[in-house]
Amino acid sequence: MSVVRTKVLGLVDVIMRVPSLFIIDEILKISMGLPNSAPATTSVNTAAPAVSTTAAVETAESVVNATLNATLNAATAAAADFLAGASGTIGGADVEDSFRDDFEFYKLVSLTTLKFLLCLFGCISAACVFMLWTRHLVIVYMYIVSVGLIFLSYWSNVSALSVISDGPSLLEDILSLNMERLLDPGGVALSILPHLLAQWLMGVIFAYIHLGPKYKLIQKALPFSFLMPLFLAMLPLPTVVLKHSPAFAAILPLVLSKIALWSSSFDVVKTILNGYQHARNFASNFGISALIENEWQRLNVPCVLRAFWTIRLSEQLISLLANSDVPLRFAATVQSLLVSGCETLTAVLGMTSIISLICHYIGKAFQLFLLSEDYDEDKSIGTVSAILFYILALQTGLTSLSPDKRFIRLCRNLCLLITALLHFLHNIVAPILMSLSAARNPSRKRHARALMVCAFLLLTPVGLLSVLWTRHSPSTWLLAVTAFSVEVIVKVLVSLATYTLFLLDARRQTFWEKLDDYVYYIRAFGNSVEFCFGIFLFFNGAWILIFESGGAIRALMMCIHAYFNIWCEARAGWGVFMKRRTAVHKISSLPEATPLQLRSFDDVCAICYQEMTSAKITRCKHYFHGVCLRKWLYVQDRCPLCHEIIMNQDGKNGDCNGEQPNEDENEQNVNHMANSNSAPASLGSANSTQNAQTDTSSSATTSTSSASSNAISVNNSSSSSTSSNSNHSRNHVLSVSGFRIPNPSSVTASSSSSSAVSSPVPSSASGAASTETAAVTAAAISEIIRQHQLQQQPQQQPRSSVDRDFLDELE
Repeated sequence: MSVVRTKVLGLVDVIMRVPSLFIIDEILKISMGLPNSAPATTSVNTAAPAVSTTAAVETAESVVNATLNATLNAATAAAADFLAGASGTIGGADVEDSFRDDFEFYKLVSLTTLKFLLCLFGCISAACVFMLWTRHLVIVYMYIVSVGLIFLSYWSNVSALSVISDGPSLLEDILSLNMERLLDPGGVALSILPHLLAQWLMGVIFAYIHLGPKYKLIQKALPFSFLMPLFLAMLPLPTVVLKHSPAFAAILPLVLSKIALWSSSFDVVKTILNGYQHARNFASNFGISALIENEWQRLNVPCVLRAFWTIRLSEQLISLLANSDVPLRFAATVQSLLVSGCETLTAVLGMTSIISLICHYIGKAFQLFLLSEDYDEDKSIGTVSAILFYILALQTGLTSLSPDKRFIRLCRNLCLLITALLHFLHNIVAPILMSLSAARNPSRKRHARALMVCAFLLLTPVGLLSVLWTRHSPSTWLLAVTAFSVEVIVKVLVSLATYTLFLLDARRQTFWEKLDDYVYYIRAFGNSVEFCFGIFLFFNGAWILIFESGGAIRALMMCIHAYFNIWCEARAGWGVFMKRRTAVHKISSLPEATPLQLRSFDDVCAICYQEMTSAKITRCKHYFHGVCLRKWLYVQDRCPLCHEIIMNQDGKNGDCNGEQPNEDENEQNVNHMANSNSAPASLGSANSTQNAQTDTSSSATTSTSSASSNAISVNNSSSSSTSSNSNHSRNHVLSVSGFRIPNPSSVTASSSSSSAVSSPVPSSASGAASTETAAVTAAAISEIIRQHQLQQQPQQQPRSSVDRDFLDELE
């Protein structure tokens, strides 16, 4: 029950906002009071206004025009009399004519300005009423209805008095019980009976809804105030009294309405200020776009526009049926309704809302056919279609054209909208094709449905172009439709080609390294075709702007098209091309793995987890597919496993002078040699904190790359580190820059030995040991310098067989 109540209240809210749109629409029909040399009115536009407020606007406009004309005519007559009297002294009819022309011009300008200001005030007032909250809107309608009841009562009383004045005395018939004349169907009694009932009903309704002071006595007197002229007409009173009785009867309701208006004026100003403050705070906190979206949903603008356009077309259809003497033809009737349905900007907005609803349901139908979930494209297809149609209407000046030209332009805009709708449908089916091919979905039904939609997207543009080119001569509009249609065909073919490549890749048993290149070439071709069509459409629009129909809106749309569809697309495409080119150059500089190395490695690519029939070797000795590494280089230049630089940026392995190798790389080579040789446990603790962290991260990441020998090295290194850490407090082993400094108590006489046997230091000998530490430290530093010099000349050092094999592998 609550759901039904909510829907009913929503419908009432929508209906209450429709009359404001009718007021704006009627004001726009008269071009805001400005002179219009070529009014774009239809031949069937003879229907009366849809609401009483529209009639009130037209009545007020006619009253203002009559008043202004009378005032200005009087001023012109007075000026003419003055000129006639002064013509003898000034001496000439030319001067009099010139003054008359000036006064006529002044009259025209003044009248036009005042009409424009009144129309502008009417539009602003209607827009403010449209944007009111529902409770405030109810108050406004209560006041309008109460004032309307007063004028309706006055009209009904005047009509009833005219009937009574022409007939016999009603009071005499009642007193004499003349039932024959009282019950006569054409008599006075039965004629005024509906007026009596209507006046009583209007009095009761006014007493219930009026916003003035509601005293008990006044509430009871209001129905009798509405009935007073009819009661006075039964008495034998003078005609003058009866003539003015309806005006006297309306005094009490008018006073109450005036009091209500005066007391509510402060509330009106307060409501407007509060609304402005609320909008300002909302925009400052959440942004203007959020404010517009919130108000759009609160006012339920699409439903209001649809109701307005439907009522407007229904009014036009009823007018056609009432004024036509012959049966209407369907095609001519539809043409007339469409032409009258887009003659003002508000009418175009209503048509836009209907088109948006149609496009939305078309997208939903295709979505249900494809058995797909909700996509962003489907949610926005109705909105984007509406925006596109309205921009086309503004750009082509649809409302300012004559009826015949307006219908032709409307059909052309609908053709452009159909091609845009095909683009939106492709945006729905393209991700579905990619997901079906990439996920290796075995459901043939979903594949068949997606392919059927693609076939529809291929056949529809072809059929549309064949019909248009056979019935129309080449023009800028036809070229634009052709460009959009061919672009749809190219996009669908690109999606189908990519879908086919992914299906073929799913059927292969080995890794297809050229797949990425083929997909890139196909998509690059499609994007290049779209870019070329974008340039063609820009020049086509420039031709229309210069030689056919210019306008500020068309120029603005061309600037937007040039920036987003040409400049931004060209910059993005060039950026992707340069990234790919740079990545290809980097990959080509890396060495290719030999079949022997791949067999000994016997692992998968750490990026795609596929077997490697070919691979590239990075500087950090990791193996990857060339195509996978190229995709990785689009993002960054570091190894996916160890985060080392994949290749030197300057192409050299040395320092800036090229004389000596980098110290960090030297330490890394020493650590790799230590890992490969399975060094003793004491060497693991001899490294510095920095080298220990480097070894730990390098060994850990190397173990994830599926290299079994490196995994063994990590285990050995971790075990040696554990054992050395456990003996550190006992042996007191020091390290400087990766070289081991033994404990002073365990230093031997030979300074060339590569290892030392450590012994615990007694706590009682701490004083002597501190003296001996300085000498031992000096000897250790000398040993460090000597080892560093020996490492600078590796060719003079004897190598073990393990060292030679490891260095040969590095080379």
